[in-house]
Amino acid sequence: MDMQPELCKVDDALGILVGKWKPIILLILLQEGTKRFSDLKRSVPGITQKMLTKQLRELEEEDIITRNVYAQVPPKVEYSISEYGKSLEPILVAMHEWGTAHTLHKTKKAQQQTR
Repeated sequence: MDMQPELCKVDDALGILVGKWKPIILLILLQEGTKRFSDLKRSVPGITQKMLTKQLRELEEEDIITRNVYAQVPPKVEYSISEYGKSLEPILVAMHEWGTAHTLHKTKKAQQQTR
């Protein structure tokens, strides 16, 4: 890996992805495909409507997701992963796998310390 620390762009990437809800929203859209707002809200327990709206807008601004509004009454709005956003899948999968392994590591370490 030939990265120069002074030119590190990890901060930029994290600025787009960091947040309690963004990774969950992205994984749902990657795994389950296009979702209506109400379906997303049901899929992310604990998120408020205001926070879901905020997170979706931020992801849309970065071209990670697309928002499709249908001209009908009542309004129908659907969210999908953009083609560009699909490039995040291996990163999110790797982070999920690392998080799972890290949780297991911490559990084992805690068990060893109590013995």
